[in-house]
Amino acid sequence: MNIFRCLFWVPLMLSQAVSAHAETATGAGSSAAAPIYRGWAKAYSQAVGHAVEYESIGSSAGMKKIQQQAVGFGATDVYPSEKDLAEHGLLALPVAITGIAPVVNLPKMQGVPLRMTGDVLSRIFMGEITRWNAREIVALNTDIALPDLPIKVVVRADGSGTTYNFADYLGKVDPKWKSAYGAKTSLSWPAGFMAVKGSEGVAKGVRETAGSIGYVDYGYVTEYGLVPVQMRNADGVYVKPSIDAFRSALSNSEWAASGSFNTTLTQRPGKSSWPITMGTFVVFPKVARNPEQTASALRFVIWSFLNGDSLVQENNFVRLPDRVQASAFKQITAVRDPQGKTLGMGLLSSIHPPSP
Repeated sequence: MNIFRCLFWVPLMLSQAVSAHAETATGAGSSAAAPIYRGWAKAYSQAVGHAVEYESIGSSAGMKKIQQQAVGFGATDVYPSEKDLAEHGLLALPVAITGIAPVVNLPKMQGVPLRMTGDVLSRIFMGEITRWNAREIVALNTDIALPDLPIKVVVRADGSGTTYNFADYLGKVDPKWKSAYGAKTSLSWPAGFMAVKGSEGVAKGVRETAGSIGYVDYGYVTEYGLVPVQMRNADGVYVKPSIDAFRSALSNSEWAASGSFNTTLTQRPGKSSWPITMGTFVVFPKVARNPEQTASALRFVIWSFLNGDSLVQENNFVRLPDRVQASAFKQITAVRDPQGKTLGMGLLSSIHPPSP
């Protein structure tokens, strides 16, 4: 059972129905997590009659919006540093777990899984390996006739949590990448790379460009009919991106062990673990300058935590462990208005109780 149901059940039994006036919750940020917010928004609107407007503009842009409190919530695939949270008076809560899939468009190989290691992937995205029949790729795929084509690399031009986690993984498997690029939301890519905005831009770029490779959240693989590669994981096993593989990485992390959620989920042990797994987060101000705006967003997120587990899984994400959900709940209750009144707990009276 969703831990939020357990935590909220008694007070919610005493709650009243949703207020009659219509309202709109606003949010902006992660394009990787956009499918979750779209799914939640549709269900929320049908259930309680309130609208949700979410801008899929990338994690960095979403963080800027919430720092300015221009929206009710921000969305990012990178847990902000404690310094940034303190400086801007924010708190970040995990929403779900997903994975980043390198995807390729190779003629006559649709549906055939290409094997890849982290060091070879790193060299491709540093511009060092430039053709599909390079010996490094051929050595990993001796049973595949690789085309003699230039590699066309599709990357994010905007500040992206997907880029951050992708770079974080490459830095863990390749010291040269770590030294040259590190883990950042925006990177100075080699000349000639196709830089586009948003996960949608990468998905479309790869789908429409023969000989291309890019990286997107797993949800876009199915939506755009893309071909993911198999990656060699920390245990030396080649695995495909999948819900089970993301769940394995999660189970072998501090998230599952302690309920903490401020570390990345890349390169986790486990024979079935996907090496480029990541969490996605929602961000709120600790003190809401516009209480109505923040309250609308909190109402949406609390309702979604209570009712949205099935929607998370339907959109190819992994639900949070109960221990992590409990930690997130504690933070929600800390959001206050300028007079110091707690908004999180006060909103319980405006949310329908979940079904037993």
